[in-house]
Amino acid sequence: MSSRTLVQIHVRRRSGSKTRGILRAGPWVWPVAIGRSGILANKREGDGGTPRGRFRLKRLWWRADRLVRPVTRLPLRRIGRNDAWSEDPDDRRYNRPVQRGEGEPGDRLMRDDQLYDLIIEIGHNDRPRIAGRGSAVFIHLARPGFLPTAGCVALQQGPLMRLLTRLSPRSWIDIR
Repeated sequence: MSSRTLVQIHVRRRSGSKTRGILRAGPWVWPVAIGRSGILANKREGDGGTPRGRFRLKRLWWRADRLVRPVTRLPLRRIGRNDAWSEDPDDRRYNRPVQRGEGEPGDRLMRDDQLYDLIIEIGHNDRPRIAGRGSAVFIHLARPGFLPTAGCVALQQGPLMRLLTRLSPRSWIDIR
């Protein structure tokens, strides 16, 4: 692991595209997918926007059944079969990780596709949590062709693995 921790990474919309951006982290510059509604200052639940602002990078979630333990200084948590995220503004656990049984609502973290094999939890709408202001905003793996996300920032696995080696609980993401 590199001894240099990245304190801040930057995401900006790519000129001429609402749903694609550029992530700058120290010496690296990588393409990313962003929300289908672009970057929004007034994020709302289900609007498809990536929230504008500066947010803590809180923890890395990973699929241990698919990937070896990633090298990172971020707190690390394996994704289990019942792990989900509450997206219901009426739920007292809104915008928090929850356990969900078969058929219960919530953004499942263990997906059939690979998008959530690595998830960096972003501290958006968490202090304080305000119902309806957006939940489950992550940095995760991109779909082929960098198709838009539901509001997250997504990049390819190689760059994300490199980025993880330089992140810590002191790291921030600045989305503009």
